[in-house]
Amino acid sequence: MNRNNPFVVSLVQWFDADFGCEAGEKIRAKPDKVELIRVLPFLFLHLGCLGVIWTGWSWTAVGIAVGLYLVRMFAITAFYHRYFSHKTFSTSRPMQFLFALIGASSAQRGPLWWACQHRHHHQHSDDAHDAHSPRRRGFWWAHVGWITSARNFPTDYSRVKDLAKFPELVFLNRFDTLLPVLLAAALFFLGGFLHSHFPALGVTGGQLLVWGFFISTTLLINATSSINSLAHLIGKKRYETGDDSRNSLLLALITLGEGWHNNHHRYMSSTRQGFYWWEIDISFYLLKALSWTGLIWNLRPVPLDAYRKLKQGEKMTQNERTS
Repeated sequence: MNRNNPFVVSLVQWFDADFGCEAGEKIRAKPDKVELIRVLPFLFLHLGCLGVIWTGWSWTAVGIAVGLYLVRMFAITAFYHRYFSHKTFSTSRPMQFLFALIGASSAQRGPLWWACQHRHHHQHSDDAHDAHSPRRRGFWWAHVGWITSARNFPTDYSRVKDLAKFPELVFLNRFDTLLPVLLAAALFFLGGFLHSHFPALGVTGGQLLVWGFFISTTLLINATSSINSLAHLIGKKRYETGDDSRNSLLLALITLGEGWHNNHHRYMSSTRQGFYWWEIDISFYLLKALSWTGLIWNLRPVPLDAYRKLKQGEKMTQNERTS
């Protein structure tokens, strides 16, 4: 296969994300630009939502769509972000694989790529090297444009050596379209089964595919992307972090707690991102409940420093950030 043809390489990467990425540094040195072949999957996903015109809706389909949104959002926020990217708590190998599977079904690439990009973001938040800073390239680039650029496609495994030692995670990361495709197929066949055996539900295979996969996944991706874009544009800044990260209740509600972005950028090692009782952080509440079962442990608390310095009225700088 011709690895020198950019179109061929990009096409194969839809199925094997590591194909043609041997020269990762060379790829990451390319200029940022929107590439049509990488826009097509997002266009396909959004256009798939229009299928509702023909399939209609049912309470069952809508309920499954909402359920899949919430479960997969939790996998992204609690595990892709707080666990894989920041290791704010500990868990077993089976549990990390289970939630890597669920997260991978969200069509947001593999867990190692996600963690790699996010760790890079914290190192360069809103500076010239940040891949998705609205300060640098505007809202749309931060929201989705950066994902379509070839330079941001390879996984820099050197940034995630702690995760790359698990072959099952590397497999999920390499074949990152496998889980979304399997989920879409499972929903279609489940809808057909329900249509045949429980016709009173008013569900069809096509309807469950549109609602459970296309609509639910499109909303999920845009909600997650809003943290890259809107969470650096709207809301309030409690801490001086040297970047544009902000706190927003609205974004916290649609992302199960990720909207307390300024808090997180100040103390990224904390499992909890809503530092006060009124800062709703659903992912943390669920993680706390999981810790009572013994499935996860060592949840890292909000440092007392976060409250003490606010009470003292001291100005906090990026240099004071904990690891």
